[in-house]
Amino acid sequence: MKTKLILLVTLITSLAFAHEGVELGPNGGRILEFSDNETMHGEVTVNGGQFHIAVLDKDMKPVAVNQQSLTAMTGDRAKPAKLEVTKDAKGFVIPVVKPGEWLVLRYKETADAKAITARFEYNTATCEECKNAEWLCKCKPEAEKK
Repeated sequence: MKTKLILLVTLITSLAFAHEGVELGPNGGRILEFSDNETMHGEVTVNGGQFHIAVLDKDMKPVAVNQQSLTAMTGDRAKPAKLEVTKDAKGFVIPVVKPGEWLVLRYKETADAKAITARFEYNTATCEECKNAEWLCKCKPEAEKK
């Protein structure tokens, strides 16, 4: 009985915290912070089985990718897997990770700049309210609704 109660509480808690409520960018992608002072952002979208990461300024306008670099990892913290990152005309391209895995990005404005780490769980479950994938859920978290 005690085990069933613990399992039930764990399930309810995980469902309550699964709802993301994230900031979305001008292309409908998830916004990640690429600076300490909110002057540089990354917008993550998925197209053709790849993550596309556009670099945006403080006004959410595209920034040309020249000197910037990005590294990407996924998998178990004890044994992370490095992902191949390529540049294109609009930003960076990375293979999509498996649903439920974390994507960890390290962005650098220049080669000698301090790296900024951004991460998110690629949660592909559908939000019941907005019908988007949870990693792109535009609903406000329960705490903000009250």
